[in-house]
Amino acid sequence: MATEPRPPAPPEPPSLRRRMLWQVMLPLALTWLLGTGVAVGVAYVYTQQAFDRSMLDDAHAIAANVSERDGQLAFSLTAREVGQVLFDRDERVYFAVLRADGSLLAGQGGLRDRLAEPTEPWSFEERHYRGVDLRMVTLVRSLPQPHLVLVAQTTRGRARLVQQLLAAAVAPQALLLLLLGLWLRRSIARELQPLAQLESALAQRDANDLAPLQLAPRSRDIASLAGAFNALMARIAAGVRAQREFAGNVAHELRTPLAGIRSLAEYGLAQRDPAAWAAQLRLIVSSEARASHLVDQLLALALADEARDGLQLEALDIDSLVQDLLLRLLPRADAAGVDLGAEGLEQPLRAMGTVALVEGLLGNLVDNALRHGRPPAAGVTPRVTVAVLRQHDGLLLTVTDNGPGMEPGQQQRVLERWAQGRSAAEQGSGSGLGLAIVARYVALLGGRLSLRPVSDGTGLRVSVWLRGVPEGGV
Repeated sequence: MATEPRPPAPPEPPSLRRRMLWQVMLPLALTWLLGTGVAVGVAYVYTQQAFDRSMLDDAHAIAANVSERDGQLAFSLTAREVGQVLFDRDERVYFAVLRADGSLLAGQGGLRDRLAEPTEPWSFEERHYRGVDLRMVTLVRSLPQPHLVLVAQTTRGRARLVQQLLAAAVAPQALLLLLLGLWLRRSIARELQPLAQLESALAQRDANDLAPLQLAPRSRDIASLAGAFNALMARIAAGVRAQREFAGNVAHELRTPLAGIRSLAEYGLAQRDPAAWAAQLRLIVSSEARASHLVDQLLALALADEARDGLQLEALDIDSLVQDLLLRLLPRADAAGVDLGAEGLEQPLRAMGTVALVEGLLGNLVDNALRHGRPPAAGVTPRVTVAVLRQHDGLLLTVTDNGPGMEPGQQQRVLERWAQGRSAAEQGSGSGLGLAIVARYVALLGGRLSLRPVSDGTGLRVSVWLRGVPEGGV
């Protein structure tokens, strides 16, 4: 069976150190090249001007020795004297003195092949003379008679000087650029060393080790990266702890109701009377309902622990949520003989939150009141009232019952996990998670929670303050 060819592996990306070095050195190198080119260009221009000025001075020196004799132009310098005037150690120098008609008075002929009338007092041009490239100046004189003075010289000295200037400009800067590159390479490697330490620490770490990393960053950016990574590790550790706690709670708390259900089932199987079977089945159904309620509360608490990161609040219609919740719980309240009512829902009321959290905390508060808010005195109808009150900075939700209330000092203790009030402990119902879930939901919503006895001393009032919708909120 032929095997399919494997796709080529993607090329390995360059290292961060190399990329940073290129990002710094490439602009520096381009800037250096541009600066060197500008410097050499400026040096060439000024070198040309200096040589041209010297050559123009020689032309004036030659012109100073042109005079008039017997009505004709005459040149008074001998060949030796001309050599002294035009002496140059590096260059070959040529000269010529031309009459107005273009005839040669002195010097080398053929330096100028155009006899057009000059328009400037002097001018410079490039010439090719006897197989040699020359730079020539033409000086126009009108006294004692119109004539031209030509001085030309080779350009080897100019080119050599430009090359020397170029070498003097390029070599030190190239060496400096090389040293700078080495220094940057070492500095970047030193600054990125914490990243290598981070990689090494993660490679050697066990999968269950979520402790913060201990790094010694040299820059704020690396410190921010280390802080963000440690914050991520802390969130992961919190999630793992929540999962382990949830698993432990489920295993611990479900052991008792499951064992009870098994005992009830075994006892029912041992009986022969159908009435005993029916009684045991009713007890099994009740035990299963308690176990299901416990699982729901454990799941709600675990979800609350996971929702603390990235929770997005939105504007909610609290009046509609309260009405829907009461309609769902009304059949249960009627079956239990509880007078379930509401106050303050005549007008639209809005607050910041999420549907799941607001419904969760209201559901737990009303469920807690329906379970444990029964009056101790006989003949008194149980009442549970949900009220919504608008405040200047938010909304106040209250759930009030006329039950036995709480003893002083219990208000904070019952907000802890697995803590039960006196009524729940006496009835042997509940798991001690309802108010703990409410407290966690309120904290996630940025609200406030308080538990106080009713003013007449009978019952309990649980109040939850929620943030109002800011102006312009949707």
